[in-house]
Amino acid sequence: MAESKKPRSSKSSKSRAERGAEVAEQNTTKGGSFHASPEAKSTALKLRIVAMVLWIVAIGLEIFTIVWALLPDKPVNTWLIIGLIIGIAVLTLGGSLLWKKANRYDPASEKDKVRFFVQNQLGVIMTILAFLPLIVLIFLDKNMDGKQKGILGTVAIAVAVLVGVFSFDKDAPSVEQYSVETNVVKELTGEDKVFWTKNGSAFHVCAEVPDLSRSKDIQNGTVTAAHEAGIPRLTKKWVSEATKNCGYTTADVDRVLGNVDDVSRTLDEGQVIEQSGELEVAPEVIDEEPTPAPNETAPNETAPATTTPATRTPATSAR
Repeated sequence: MAESKKPRSSKSSKSRAERGAEVAEQNTTKGGSFHASPEAKSTALKLRIVAMVLWIVAIGLEIFTIVWALLPDKPVNTWLIIGLIIGIAVLTLGGSLLWKKANRYDPASEKDKVRFFVQNQLGVIMTILAFLPLIVLIFLDKNMDGKQKGILGTVAIAVAVLVGVFSFDKDAPSVEQYSVETNVVKELTGEDKVFWTKNGSAFHVCAEVPDLSRSKDIQNGTVTAAHEAGIPRLTKKWVSEATKNCGYTTADVDRVLGNVDDVSRTLDEGQVIEQSGELEVAPEVIDEEPTPAPNETAPNETAPATTTPATRTPATSAR
């Protein structure tokens, strides 16, 4: 693969460490590194503030439950405790969902492993803080009999696990993911534009793919907009979709495979092979490319093609 050109040296008084950090950031992926827009950062900040408020109220409700209902030497009201547990769960889960949405607008970088983990799984951490002390004190409470402890302990554990599962981000976004996906799309199509459906599991490089064919509400926008809409990733079938459904050639795809760094994170293994250290479209994908029907225009005729409009002429990426 071609090497990225090094940025021109700056005449500013920045330290060598600062300049080195800038170079590393600029060379995250060939074609550029993702940076959240000011609007996206502002939206993410607002969502995170609301999430934090909900989490603080949830922990406050947990403390109230412990101090007012469990610690005093008096009979414990089972239904009251269950109601308080459900209240804690609603507040905690609400904060976690808002936090996960904020991460779609302003993701963390995988380079900082600790921050990446904490930022994306903070909902799980807050769930543990909101429930673990309560669960421990339920089982240690001297004012309840074994049956009451069993009921409340089981309810608290079940609710905590449920909230934790929904708080866990299995498709945690990252700066690197956004960068690679954006560069793949730009290198292939010449613009940062993808297509998806509401509640879809992936976005696509054109609207003519089979996964979108039955939908009456196909949405489009930038890679970042797709993530903000809750779509977790670029489809790993983009290589075969590009050649079979979107009107691009294997040469177009090969150019993407050679020019976008870390492109393998977007690929389905069966679509590409490695030849002499370079990724290429697999022969099976080439064989699957549709052949023109007898009544279709042959490739060497002068009639305009129907699947490759001029606006899709691939742009060469700036280096």
